[in-house]
Amino acid sequence: MDESSVTSSAGLELSARSQLVASVREMERLGLNRGTSGNCSVRSKRGLLITPSGVGGVNLSPNAVVEMNLRGETLSGGEPSSEWRFHKDIMVAKPDVNAIVHVHSCCATSLSCFRKDIPAFHYMVAVVGGNSIKCSSYALFGSQLLSDNVLLALVDRKACLMSNHGMIATGKDLNSALALAIEVESLCQQYLMALQVGQPVLLSEQEMRDVLKQFVGYGSLV
Repeated sequence: MDESSVTSSAGLELSARSQLVASVREMERLGLNRGTSGNCSVRSKRGLLITPSGVGGVNLSPNAVVEMNLRGETLSGGEPSSEWRFHKDIMVAKPDVNAIVHVHSCCATSLSCFRKDIPAFHYMVAVVGGNSIKCSSYALFGSQLLSDNVLLALVDRKACLMSNHGMIATGKDLNSALALAIEVESLCQQYLMALQVGQPVLLSEQEMRDVLKQFVGYGSLV
């Protein structure tokens, strides 16, 4: 590899690290995460870049971001987020996913405590790729079982809830993953508000199939 290629590669990695830091700070600004809760990652040339364990956005710098390979080995930096397993496993299972955000946002986390999927109460539920937003089965944070459960909830889906925990959103890049997380949190808020009145009328499977067809090629989230 010539010197210009090395310089270009280093520049791309620094840019990815800076984008990761910016995303963490934006999640905190939007109230999707607070303090050191949540984490995010972006695919890198050697595997993935992921936020470090126990470091909030205020104290996070590009140099503090951890790089891992897709075997789960740390290549640079300190200790990765305790949730590195599902970040790594999602990227292995879904080659089209280049970024993942995990948040403990209020509404998504509140609904996750019921351990139920969010049904098709609104057509925008289709933004995750199906006619419901799945909720993964509960497992201890940071465990392989949690990662396995998350992968099941993300079959044919771009986002899911995690029982008694929070939400995961994926995307082709950090901007799209964060945008999806914002949309899912909004849907969770709407669903919670609807439940205050009673059980909302759900869209039928055919109606949701029509929505999914309409969504093909529409917008940046679908």
